[in-house]
Amino acid sequence: MTRTVAILGAGIGEKHLAAYAQLHDRFTVTHICDLNTELAQRLASQVGAQTSASLDDVIADPTAEVVDICLPPPLHVPVALKALAHGKHVIVEKPIAGSLRDADRLVEAQEKSGGRVFPVFQYRYGRAFRALTQLQRAGFMSRPLAATLETHWNRDRKYYDNPWRGTWAHEFGGAILSHAIHAHDLLSLAFGPIAEVSAVLATNANPIETEDCAAIAFRMKNGAAATSSITLGAADDTSRLRLIYHDMTVESARLPYTPGEADWSFHARQSDRQDEVDAIVASADCKFEGFAGFCAAVADALDGQTGAEVTLPDAIASIELAAAIYQSDRSGQRISLPLDRSLPICGGFRP
Repeated sequence: MTRTVAILGAGIGEKHLAAYAQLHDRFTVTHICDLNTELAQRLASQVGAQTSASLDDVIADPTAEVVDICLPPPLHVPVALKALAHGKHVIVEKPIAGSLRDADRLVEAQEKSGGRVFPVFQYRYGRAFRALTQLQRAGFMSRPLAATLETHWNRDRKYYDNPWRGTWAHEFGGAILSHAIHAHDLLSLAFGPIAEVSAVLATNANPIETEDCAAIAFRMKNGAAATSSITLGAADDTSRLRLIYHDMTVESARLPYTPGEADWSFHARQSDRQDEVDAIVASADCKFEGFAGFCAAVADALDGQTGAEVTLPDAIASIELAAAIYQSDRSGQRISLPLDRSLPICGGFRP
């Protein structure tokens, strides 16, 4: 079944458009909405879509079944709520909200609407995580032990020339929300839910409001331990995950934007099982990766084939974790999850 899509925001929306083009038998982009009419027209001309500068007009248009929100963070929740009120399915870029309470509002709105919310975590989709899943199904990696995450990127003054970057009002947070949110999502995907967090945040690399460095320790609900090292002051852009299970060590490539689309190393602790591991990894093909893989999972879910899509609870967990990280840094305490929703940090991250 082919679904019609309206893309709101022609910046990151261009990457979404490219993903839909790979899935032309499942999605048709009918609208491109952006205040930059020249940019909107350039994208629209690639697929024969309409252009508009009015969010309200596009959301109200009955010909658009799916609203894909690629707008600045402060617009994510209000636009998603409006789209849900019109019965649309909603795809929304990260972070899904600027507070845990706002994220929770989307749950109630989804329950009242005929639509579903699909948060964007495209890093999940690629042959590396397909291999990891197939190894788990084969009986490997049942017991996580420890993990290290590195989000070491280069963000300089030129990057922050954009006036909304590095501000609490417009980004809601710093490197925790804008960069490491993907690595933390992948940790939860590979190791399960997080039980406790202890964090130290700093603004060391750039003269901005929000944090650009962090050292975080996690205790998972299954007892595993993990650490996350974050900086936006590195010489280049590198993301790396190292996952240690009782029978396997898994290490990602270092691609910053597409870590799951590269070849990872899977080393069996028992060397006589390495051939079995290699065979499973070699068989882990993946037709669509990254944004295209994400969109394919959305299409499957809308067609009733659920299980591979990113869900609203997944995204809410990412916002709850961010709240716990900020709470830990400011209180100097280890913070347990789930959070008490009455805590001030659940209403917003700005100090």
